[in-house]
Amino acid sequence: MYFQDRREAGKKIAECLKKHQGENAIVYALPRGGVVTGKEVAENLKIPLDLIVTRKIGHPSNPEYAIAAVSENGELVANENEVSQVDKLWFKEEVTRQIAEAKRRRKKYSVHDFLSPKDKIAILIDDGIATGLTMLSAIAELKRYAPKKLIVAIPVCPADSAENIKKQVDEFVCLNIDPKYLGSVGAYYSSFPQVEDNQVIEILKEI
Repeated sequence: MYFQDRREAGKKIAECLKKHQGENAIVYALPRGGVVTGKEVAENLKIPLDLIVTRKIGHPSNPEYAIAAVSENGELVANENEVSQVDKLWFKEEVTRQIAEAKRRRKKYSVHDFLSPKDKIAILIDDGIATGLTMLSAIAELKRYAPKKLIVAIPVCPADSAENIKKQVDEFVCLNIDPKYLGSVGAYYSSFPQVEDNQVIEILKEI
């Protein structure tokens, strides 16, 4: 399955989650691209939208290739094999730097206080998954708040990442679990522009 853009993907995800419409639930989107998808889910299900801020830690020789991910509160998930092969001091400093960046983004994006998922249904949304590390970090972050139920819902995901994520959540919804993953999330979209900070802020103001 392919998608015209992030909005179309969000509408299709919302259709799969109709049973949760009007329930005591909150959509949590991963910025920045996931916020566009998350907005469609939140609007269609008539539930609030908030953020979970995580940061990818890229390989020092290939920053686009994630070897770990960390949340604003320090929930670290790593590919241990990859991390063991990089400089330990560099990795420690990069984790610290990315936590600071996640906190900076939280402050920049915040148009209201964080909506706690405690005793609620938490629906975690992104525009797609590659390694799954940022999503796993986001899952760990949400679990800190003891939601009643934790759902991950995404447009596309490699088969191996899907298996890892399923083990960590109560419900997993994916429109395209691809055993022959094309290498990037953007490959599954006709239109996949960069989402800017001001777009994230405007979306949060609208919901």
